[in-house]
Amino acid sequence: MTVRPEVRPVTGARLKPYIRLLTATQFAFNTGFYAVLPYLAAHLGDGLGMAGWLVGLVLGLRTFSQQGLFVVGGALTDRHGPRPVVLAGCALRIAGFCWLALASSTAGVIGAVLLIGFAAALFSPAVESETARSAVTYEKETGTPRAQVLAVFSAAGQAGAFLGPLLGSLLLLLGGGFRTACLAGAVVFVAVLAGHARLMPRRPRRERTAGAAAATVRDVLVNKPFLLLCLVHSTYLVSYNQLYLALPEEVERATGSQAALGGLFALSSLLVVVAQLPLTRWSARRIAPRTALAAGLGLVAAGFAAVPLAPGGPAGLLPAAVFVVLLTLGQMLLVPAVRGLVPDLVDDRRLGLATGALSSVSGLAVLVGSAATGTLLGAPDGVMWTVLAAVPLTGAVLALGTVRGPRPEGPTARPEPPDVPKS
Repeated sequence: MTVRPEVRPVTGARLKPYIRLLTATQFAFNTGFYAVLPYLAAHLGDGLGMAGWLVGLVLGLRTFSQQGLFVVGGALTDRHGPRPVVLAGCALRIAGFCWLALASSTAGVIGAVLLIGFAAALFSPAVESETARSAVTYEKETGTPRAQVLAVFSAAGQAGAFLGPLLGSLLLLLGGGFRTACLAGAVVFVAVLAGHARLMPRRPRRERTAGAAAATVRDVLVNKPFLLLCLVHSTYLVSYNQLYLALPEEVERATGSQAALGGLFALSSLLVVVAQLPLTRWSARRIAPRTALAAGLGLVAAGFAAVPLAPGGPAGLLPAAVFVVLLTLGQMLLVPAVRGLVPDLVDDRRLGLATGALSSVSGLAVLVGSAATGTLLGAPDGVMWTVLAAVPLTGAVLALGTVRGPRPEGPTARPEPPDVPKS
């Protein structure tokens, strides 16, 4: 009888050097980005004296130039490989941060934030699709579920999202101001650019025949399982966006101010950093990806439903805290599952485009969903939170009924790892 080797838990140290590079990239990317972003609105309003509607417009343009153009970055990654797209994204992010540090006019600020957003639209799809591809390869070679690799990637990103605002706050407390925070973010991306220029492998450019680009896009647009995954993922992002819309309203209603928001965001990031890997390790062994996706959306729905039901705690924050915890737990279950499903639903040659399309479609849904949510903010709490809970619950039903992926690699089901010749 053949004895199957036990698959040990994935840690950053056990990953291949290339996957470690991609994971470190995500950490550095979010550290540099979140050292600046949380303080942008205050800089525009208080520092530059912009009207509130103009501040909102600038922030919206940044989001659109990023999420809306992910599909462009993904398509370029498929065409040219990840290396040049990542390097171009880093260079544009450096230029954008430096421009934003110096910009004092409305036109200058808009140009800078558009450049910053487009840099992410290049960088993120390239890194995310390459990580998903590498996770699938790692799974085939070792029998370790790809979700565990993707969980390390997610945890690294959340660690950067947690550290970045602390870095920005420290710079502001030291008297450096917003300009110093921007320049510090630029320095982070200089380091990322240098590291990738040295370590990221080159890949031959793929030759395309006439009409190949249109055919590639058409293949993705007629891929019903993938489009369904986009729809399911959109219900999650619309729900996650409530951290920035509905949650501030709830915190202000409960406490009279939004001062506690920072602590709730820190709670969310710390949960991911601490619990992402063990939770994904368990789910990858016990449940199929579509079940993890549905369960995650179910937890998000429960978070919305709990707000009007939970009793008020210290300072009235218990309902908001329960919402944040359940939303974060749901996120930790479903995000690695979504990223792991994409390679099974699309051709490998279109993985970059599909990764970008997933974010772009979801970003459009958030744009529409945010407008709809805005009309609910004045409704009674029971009505608003019930409607919000229905969105991820619908996504959970769709995921459980139709989205399929590889079976969980449990102890009895895991295939034998292939023999790898030693070099």
